[in-house]
Amino acid sequence: MRRPTGAAGPHERLGTLQRLLGRALDRLGAGAYAVDADWNVVAVNAQAEMLLDRTAEELLGRDAHDLLHRRANGTSMSRSRCSIIKAFIAGQVRQEERGFFARGDGSLLTASWLVAPLRFTPQETGALVVFHEYDPGGAALPVSAVNAGLLPELERLALLAETTTQLTATLDVNEALDRLVRLVVPMLADWVVIDLITESGVIQRTVVAHDDEGRISRRPDLQGSLLSVPETSPLPLSRALRGAGSTLATPQTYQGPPDSHVAVEQRRLFETSGMHSAVIAPIRGLRDVLGALTLGRSEQPEPFTTAEIPLLEDITRRAGLALDNARLYQRQRKVAETMQRHLLPHLPSVPGLSMSARYLPAPHASQVGGDWYDVFPLHDDALALVIGDVAGHDLDAAAGMAQLRNILRAYAWSQHEPPSVIVDRFDQALPHITDVGMATMILGRLQTRRDGQWDLQWTNAGHPPPLLVTHDGQARCLSGGQGILLGAQSGLRRTDAVSTLPPLSTLVLYTDGLVESPRHTIDDGLDRLRRRAADLAGHPLETFIDALMDARPPDNDDDVAVLAIRVPPAGAD
Repeated sequence: MRRPTGAAGPHERLGTLQRLLGRALDRLGAGAYAVDADWNVVAVNAQAEMLLDRTAEELLGRDAHDLLHRRANGTSMSRSRCSIIKAFIAGQVRQEERGFFARGDGSLLTASWLVAPLRFTPQETGALVVFHEYDPGGAALPVSAVNAGLLPELERLALLAETTTQLTATLDVNEALDRLVRLVVPMLADWVVIDLITESGVIQRTVVAHDDEGRISRRPDLQGSLLSVPETSPLPLSRALRGAGSTLATPQTYQGPPDSHVAVEQRRLFETSGMHSAVIAPIRGLRDVLGALTLGRSEQPEPFTTAEIPLLEDITRRAGLALDNARLYQRQRKVAETMQRHLLPHLPSVPGLSMSARYLPAPHASQVGGDWYDVFPLHDDALALVIGDVAGHDLDAAAGMAQLRNILRAYAWSQHEPPSVIVDRFDQALPHITDVGMATMILGRLQTRRDGQWDLQWTNAGHPPPLLVTHDGQARCLSGGQGILLGAQSGLRRTDAVSTLPPLSTLVLYTDGLVESPRHTIDDGLDRLRRRAADLAGHPLETFIDALMDARPPDNDDDVAVLAIRVPPAGAD
């Protein structure tokens, strides 16, 4: 069953940009707003809110040209005729003594304005618009001050905002490192090196990448293990890996006798890369030093200076928090995956039957969930088949699923009754022996007849119907035995349905993650599954079930369990 989940989106990015850029813009003695490449407002200061008679909430995310830029008579103008847009497209700083902005109350603000290009990341540019109310005898806007002081500060803050957004948007360590590389190359450096400390204390040179004529190239020949951190080495990388402060470095730094394997690899790095200047900073987590970040310049002629160290340390602080979270998530996921493997059963070997099952956790969850399948023999040589779904896709759902599975096994084995009676009694007992609220389930009995045919008897507690696929490519849903889901306590008696499975037919039991989509009805999903299964009827069972999993809706965020059983041909023992 699907549980609503939240996801980071453009509003979070706007909020981060506004918090960082807005404080810098507030220091101006004029109104100011920043826009992205699509001319949407990403930050605004308090003076602009007052001059435009609009709140930040009314401005953020809106197209500044459509919302604000006007002719002298107050009418809208095309982008091709707008001086501010023209300056932005040309990448120039431009100012005008008189321009016109639409205010929130419907009046027109006559203002002197200045526009300057603003760089957020290597791939993304925007613009800064500074303005104040028109005063024929007043002072002009300070172009030189904006260029020399404010723009570099805004670009630094924009980069930090983007770093925060990019690195906190993933819990995959490798993806976080890739994003970090794209943020700093070539905006800050030609080369980036990331050394990480493994849990065993070994230094792993995980990333060596550089700007290669506008694209980022990796250098795996320079990556690898650097062994352990020297305890007393005064050299920059060794100090950073011990958590000491950030340091500048040049090729001469590593020209003396090497005091460790780290120093040997650093000398090789400088010689191979051609870096003439580098800055090295520790990457700190909440408790430990996680590694070090090195930025180097080989093509950019300006050497790094101590003035650039605070920016690098701001970046590594954010990287450290992101890597800490990603590593914690990976450890939790490994535990969860191990738990899920032990919770899901091994399919028994039954003469004549082919069986295969798959489980796929929800993409944004803990790698565990409430979907389950089960197959186990009963006392009378019949085979119990189960597919079920406890609401949620987290550890609580997985724990509930384990409770239900084990209790159902005991009921099915001990009670010599049809599936409907077993599920009725099982449902009545649940509130007294489990914490599970709602669940859906199918319980079936599969048994051979004397003539070699296989009969399926089942009851359905609010679950998607079983699918029967014949060898000649006919597929239909088995809609009988329908009843209310578990936990509803309606008092209604459940019913059973019976069907004979044709030779070489395939029975498919599945959870709703295989068919549900936010954009389509459940009937659409069932129809797509039926048609896909019919097309796959003649394929081997493993290929058949893998192809069904591949055809699940791409926008579904629920976990998926599928159990497929193929009966033997006619006359088989």
